[in-house]
Amino acid sequence: MARLLPIFLLVGSNFFMTYAWYGHLKDLKDKPLVIAVIASWCVAFLEYCLQVPANRIGIQTYSLGQLKVLQEIITMVVFAAFAMLYMGQRLTLNYLWAGICLAGAAFFIFREVAVQG
Repeated sequence: MARLLPIFLLVGSNFFMTYAWYGHLKDLKDKPLVIAVIASWCVAFLEYCLQVPANRIGIQTYSLGQLKVLQEIITMVVFAAFAMLYMGQRLTLNYLWAGICLAGAAFFIFREVAVQG
């Protein structure tokens, strides 16, 4: 469970992060920029409430590089789902190619664990 908790927290934090970064483009498009900024900061606070504990707990199990690559993979998966389901965007092959690159990053950053393990 200690290995999975940081991942679950990072998934949650990425939902908030993705919405904070891009949700205003749909939900607040007719509002003044200052309103969008303040709303995004409020949502980002929730993201940090999950992200900081995720990294604090995660560093006990994962290296710093592994945490970063995990976060990037989670970010891309959450973003692809958000773009398609919430923003109505079409996913292209570029998402697949980006995913393959992230899988390569995961392979290299976790390779030491497989060799040592």
